[in-house]
Amino acid sequence: MQQLPGQAPLVGGSDRREFLKLGAAMAAVPLAAMASSASAASRPAGDITGWSAVQLSQAIHARNVSCVEVMTAYLTQIDKLNPKVNALVSLQGREGLLAQAEERDTQLGSAIKAGSRVGWMHGFPQAPKDLTNTAGIVTTQGSPILKNNVPKADSIIVERMRKSGAVLVGKSNTPEFGLGSHTYNTVFGTTLNAWNPTKSAGGSSGGAAVALALNMLPVADGSDMMGSLRNPAAWNNIFGFRPSFGRVPFGPTSEVFVQQLGYEGPMGRTVADVAMLLSVQAGYDARTPLSIDQDPAMFAKPLAKDLKGARIGWLGDFNGYLPTEAGVMDTCTQALKHFETVGCKVEAVQPDFPVETLWNTWLTMRGFIIAGVAGGLYADPKLRAMMKPEAVWEVENGLKLSGADVFRASVSRSAWYQALNALFQRFDYLVLPSAQIFPFDAKLDWPKSINGKPMDTYHRWMEVVVGGTLAGLPVLNVPAGFGANGLPMGLQIMGRAQADLAVLQVGHAYDQASGYASRRSPLLG
Repeated sequence: MQQLPGQAPLVGGSDRREFLKLGAAMAAVPLAAMASSASAASRPAGDITGWSAVQLSQAIHARNVSCVEVMTAYLTQIDKLNPKVNALVSLQGREGLLAQAEERDTQLGSAIKAGSRVGWMHGFPQAPKDLTNTAGIVTTQGSPILKNNVPKADSIIVERMRKSGAVLVGKSNTPEFGLGSHTYNTVFGTTLNAWNPTKSAGGSSGGAAVALALNMLPVADGSDMMGSLRNPAAWNNIFGFRPSFGRVPFGPTSEVFVQQLGYEGPMGRTVADVAMLLSVQAGYDARTPLSIDQDPAMFAKPLAKDLKGARIGWLGDFNGYLPTEAGVMDTCTQALKHFETVGCKVEAVQPDFPVETLWNTWLTMRGFIIAGVAGGLYADPKLRAMMKPEAVWEVENGLKLSGADVFRASVSRSAWYQALNALFQRFDYLVLPSAQIFPFDAKLDWPKSINGKPMDTYHRWMEVVVGGTLAGLPVLNVPAGFGANGLPMGLQIMGRAQADLAVLQVGHAYDQASGYASRRSPLLG
């Protein structure tokens, strides 16, 4: 759940000028870090859409491939595979996209002659998540209420991706208002899993995850309130990173202090790709006063790090508190050996906190926020009738709360953060599964039970991701391999507050050791 009507006012005046000044500086930072390698790079082997985003950017900047070639290759891949999985929606016209790609080639040539640079994403086809505003491109949020909504201004992350040279080819599909980790809606239909098209893609960044897994995008943005960057990444064998709160400014919005549960971040097929996209997305913005004022260029540096002796605390299923489908815990515990391969020490541990209280804390905080941002729609009976039942339930849950209820939940949330902070005095990272079940039948609305235990809400089956959200810590999903059913699973790597780079570094080392992410979807042939 991210943006709703009334949450994205137009950008103008001095704030707009300040952002453009910052964006111009940011656009050159990642490229400067890789300029020497780009000039010497040769064209990578294989099909363009199979290159990593780092390779793609280097090849474009070295003029080993044109932006028109890149766009043509990706549009061909989209034409071939998107009809099978419905990951990308609101696709733009081919002729116009190729014209924009040609403009990028001209811009690059002019920049080289002038001795200047263009952004890291120059010529990249991109499809922002359909929750985030895109000027001139319909943003439905998966709701029939907004099926004709065309924003007049971009969200901050879209502004930054455009400034870095991206060309928007469409949007990535999402469940209605981003509610639930199963990407289906009445506007565009259901997005199907990249590994088994009869299964759920997860969500709410399900369209983005599937598009990445099937090489329809080089990198993708997503957003995460309840695992929406983590669960779909786990179920499609890619990487999704929920950054520290404030790392990627969320907005523009009409409320900038309270909405601290859901925000945006990067997804990719390699950790290096994720880090490079984060270097574009991150950085302070005056319109969001709680955004982190640190140089995003840190994420454009090499991720290699000596992890010998690094301490990892394995939270698992919280000593059996969380029900899990058969095979999930076996798959995840087998994957832990790859941390040991790179020199880490893994130890089972539990926080000094009653984990069962987290759920009620979550329901209160989530209901409070959703009632705030969606309450206007609910108040209109005609619009309420167009909202899916889960959205109505969320608003009604929030409307029952008192101010005292919300404050008590915030105190509980704070105690949870302090419990994890205490663990970080002993451990460098905390790890747990990214999901409690493998991808389920795409025809279902949501799983009603796990291993015989009934689920009492539409999202109870996603409870494993709540801890990372409430703590506001950086959390990276990394592939954990495949179950006996052939379906993907993932691990969450959680780091200290604002230790985003450290989390990406350990994720990179784990990826190099495990090799899980190099496995290709059967749909790729």
